[in-house]
Amino acid sequence: MTNSEILSHIDHTLLKPFATWTDIQEICKDAIEYQTASVCIPAAFIERIKETYGQQLNICTVIGFPLGYSTTETKVFEAKDAIAKGAKEIDMVINIGRLKDGNDDYVQDEIAQIKEAVGDNVLKVIVETCFLTEDEKVRVCKLVTKAGADYIKTSTGFGTGGATMADILLFKKNIGPDVKMKAAGGVKSVDDLIAFIEAGCDRIGTSSAVKMLKGQEVSGY
Repeated sequence: MTNSEILSHIDHTLLKPFATWTDIQEICKDAIEYQTASVCIPAAFIERIKETYGQQLNICTVIGFPLGYSTTETKVFEAKDAIAKGAKEIDMVINIGRLKDGNDDYVQDEIAQIKEAVGDNVLKVIVETCFLTEDEKVRVCKLVTKAGADYIKTSTGFGTGGATMADILLFKKNIGPDVKMKAAGGVKSVDDLIAFIEAGCDRIGTSSAVKMLKGQEVSGY
């Protein structure tokens, strides 16, 4: 697999709370140069990125992030606002507590409402696998599918663990044919990138892909 093929699957990500405009510009320039699938950044930077780089970038942002327990109405507003400002892809965090309570209807309805809010734009659903049991992971695969989301995503990168191959293989067995997969969090080597793509991940969220492919050492999420 060539570097360019790998990079075409990368959501080049910077979501640290202390990220500055200088930091954001650096990942945007990398994303343009290396033709990553998108840049995934805090919503507060969407307009400035759009004004600075125009159509050169596919902008992704996160909502209900990283804990997922905002109200549905708040998440819907965030999604609509992000799309209005220039985002084309939305990564939302589910309400994990509602899933654990067995309130599957709430979780499915919330995803469906946000998908309706983003319309033809892409919705990725972060389920934060590190906090879920096997049964909960299987259930949420079904909910993401029924709600009409475009992707299921493993992790925020802010939890106690990130993407694992076991979770990707479990997703693969339980999502519908129209749902794609995104691995995020803890992807630390080129071998990891290739393995997740070959396992069926259409996207990988990482801040380190460009460094990895340049042979530089990386750490953390």
